[in-house]
Amino acid sequence: MYRLLLVDDERLILEGISQVVDWGLAGTELVGTARNGIEALEQIGKLEPDIVITDISMPGLDGLGLVDRCSVQYPGIKFVMLTGYKDFDYACSAMQHGVRHYLLKPCNEKQIHEALTELVQELNEESRREQFVTEMKHRLTKVLPHVKAQFLKEWISNKTYGSHDLDYYQELFGIELGGKGVRLILFRLEESVEYEHLFALQNIAQDMLSEVLLCTTIGSQLLILLEQPEEADPQHDLLERIASVKEIFFNFYKIHVTIAVSDKGRMSESRCLYRQTLQCMNHRFYLEEGSLITGSDIPSDELSGHGEIDLQEEQICLLIKAGDQHAVVNELGRLFGVLADQRLEMNVTRSYVLQLYSAMIRLCIPDERSRFTSGLAELAELGTLGSLKAFVMNAAERLTAMYDRHFVTRQSAIVDKMLHIIEADYQNSELSLGSVAAEMLYMNPDYLGKIFKKVTGEKFSNYVTSYRIGKASEHIIRSGDVKVFELAELYGFGGNAQYFSQVFKKVTGKTPTDFMKPQ
Repeated sequence: MYRLLLVDDERLILEGISQVVDWGLAGTELVGTARNGIEALEQIGKLEPDIVITDISMPGLDGLGLVDRCSVQYPGIKFVMLTGYKDFDYACSAMQHGVRHYLLKPCNEKQIHEALTELVQELNEESRREQFVTEMKHRLTKVLPHVKAQFLKEWISNKTYGSHDLDYYQELFGIELGGKGVRLILFRLEESVEYEHLFALQNIAQDMLSEVLLCTTIGSQLLILLEQPEEADPQHDLLERIASVKEIFFNFYKIHVTIAVSDKGRMSESRCLYRQTLQCMNHRFYLEEGSLITGSDIPSDELSGHGEIDLQEEQICLLIKAGDQHAVVNELGRLFGVLADQRLEMNVTRSYVLQLYSAMIRLCIPDERSRFTSGLAELAELGTLGSLKAFVMNAAERLTAMYDRHFVTRQSAIVDKMLHIIEADYQNSELSLGSVAAEMLYMNPDYLGKIFKKVTGEKFSNYVTSYRIGKASEHIIRSGDVKVFELAELYGFGGNAQYFSQVFKKVTGKTPTDFMKPQ
């Protein structure tokens, strides 16, 4: 039941409406009455009604004044205005506050019941919407940590994410990412890993490092993105807190943790920072288990390497979507040639290949995506650049073949539709590639012309001309003697008998007149 307050300065009207209306039947409960707007405001504060039925003309504070006050203090209240004919135009000004229900005095219980029924439906619908939004927010709150983790994982390994993606996700997460200084920390457990261990390590790190923006797990490793503003604490203070994370974890689980810490940079540079942590982590071979490694711990030339490689994986994705096997093989050969020339540490090279393969996965149709995704684990285990290349080449060829089949099927369907249009409209002299393109949802005429020739082997205009002459020939055979200008009119030549005769002879080898003669 929705709570309702009735307001009118005329006692007889107030008592009459209170008694004659079946409030419960309308889904409401009359919780109080008031004689003017000032008294109504007091009652609203005490009784918290959902609906207020109020007269417009009252002493002290009238109905419009009451609506105006409530629009600020109690915006959720629904109003029904009681008004006479002379006040109706004046009452309509309440529409600026969302009032849409008016009853002209004198009104009966049926009119009031109908207005209340409509209002109750509105309130029910609003309640359903609010409940839906609340449930969605609750679900989002539950999945948001997983979304954040997945975003960080894909961001540092997937170069096709751009600034527009960053804008979307930082709005979704309610945090600023693009303009901040950041640092990446990679934690590696040195013994067999269980999910419980990574979960505990993540919780300890988040407790000890207040600057954590995002975190995710990558295999048996934990990756954390820290905010590092210009005025951040000196690095040695940060390193002390990071060291305390591994000490606390070791005290609980007796498992050593090796930690790699990147330099400070921007979010746009986070992929470079991640590769830096991989290079630092690879250097653990020369150190003890449970070390904390930064860029200063390894030779500068080894750390900097050759800079970030631009694989241009967007280009390979475009070639795959075009179904061009030859171009795909050539482009992949070029990409792996770049990686071979750089002679990077194997894990760094593998991260580039995983980046390329991840971009390919997003091209998969849903039915094939899980199959390709499962290949990530196999790819991560390969130990030579040649085996990585062979694996990616094979996957790219399969994916390209899928797009080629899809492309050919789609082209055939388009041409089939064009042929149906020709069959239905060949007698129209205005039939052209442009008119067909317009009829097919305004597709590009040049594109249609190319795929028509690819599928049929003929230019569109030549096909239409041959089709028309074929139909004209059938007509001559059926009818015998027929006027040439009639044929020109019937078969799309606009009545131009001379032009029709020229085309007819070019196609059949005979003039229409010769064609009509008995053989």
